[in-house]
Amino acid sequence: MAWRQRLSSRLARQREAGLWRERLTMTPAPGSRVRDFASNDYLGLARDPRLAEAQSQGARRFGSGAGASHLVNGHLLPHQLLEERLADLTGRPRALLFSTGYMANFGTLQALCDRQTHIFQDRLNHASLLDGAQLAGARSRRFHHRDLADLDRLLGRAEEGGPRLVVSDAVFSMDGDMADIDGLATACARHDAWLMIDDAHGIGVLGENGDGCVGRRFDAEQVPILVGTLGKALGTAGAFVAGDDLLIDTLIQFARPYIYTTAQPPGMAMATLRALDILETEPERRRRLQAHLDHFRTRAAELKLPLLPSPTPIQPLLLGDSARVMRWSLALREAGFMVGAIRPPTVPQGQGRLRITLSSGHRREDIDELLERLAELLTADPEPLP
Repeated sequence: MAWRQRLSSRLARQREAGLWRERLTMTPAPGSRVRDFASNDYLGLARDPRLAEAQSQGARRFGSGAGASHLVNGHLLPHQLLEERLADLTGRPRALLFSTGYMANFGTLQALCDRQTHIFQDRLNHASLLDGAQLAGARSRRFHHRDLADLDRLLGRAEEGGPRLVVSDAVFSMDGDMADIDGLATACARHDAWLMIDDAHGIGVLGENGDGCVGRRFDAEQVPILVGTLGKALGTAGAFVAGDDLLIDTLIQFARPYIYTTAQPPGMAMATLRALDILETEPERRRRLQAHLDHFRTRAAELKLPLLPSPTPIQPLLLGDSARVMRWSLALREAGFMVGAIRPPTVPQGQGRLRITLSSGHRREDIDELLERLAELLTADPEPLP
């Protein structure tokens, strides 16, 4: 009875705070009109029939599942080929597949860090990075968002003692702004620290060839630990860590989420290989996405929509109050638009927002209609935005 009372009370508080989460059962069809401004499918590949066919071929040839972990007998040819392609994309000697981005971050920090390690994280880092540091039991500090002076101060205080690791997202998933990787790498070199960058929202989207914010611009000396995900711009699922032999061998030996998890289905690896082919041969997808982004921000400024200053496909509209976030989100859904409604604890109190994400698969008229609906909501709202 105590358990039931405890859980019921916790759920009641969640409802009363206006933070209740609900799942929507989506039934998207290939080729359907895209009015989804909530997903991270930046290149419009998630429903590309070529990826579905590659996944089907992989399942027919190698089986529907890997059957075991990578270290038993689940590391199949598609996995090996995909790791090699990801290493090449990012300009690293090697890459290692994980089943999810959360597991990649979690496993990397758990494998590398212990109670003697000093970890320094941007305050707006993804939950998986914060949780990974906690699991490792490391001495963790959080520097002010994109504040290199604050990071430098904290690093200077930790000159004595164990190894130092600086950790940051490349693109911050709720604000859409970008880390100063040059500055982070310089600070790490000055204080003999390693740098870990999670480029989940940059891989496939940013960089000259879709290699992300880090990619070939920064070598493995400057950014020793590079994490990327496959379920966003590449349209499939899974994640990877790229680096040199020392890093990858350490993860294979000690990263528990890698050691004790069944390898991803081989068909999924085949689909990702096909996505990498498309990334290489169809650069117009990235150009179209950038054109959509430029148009969206220009029209939003004309309509006086107060977007946060993001140069990426993540375009947040700060609304403040959680009730307003849900009210606007529901109104947009009734008009046929899916837009992310983001509330605490994902963002700080008072910083609830609509998280609008753009894709190369969007049609210009859909973007314009979304902007018009947002402008109508802004005009009709009796309370000023924060």
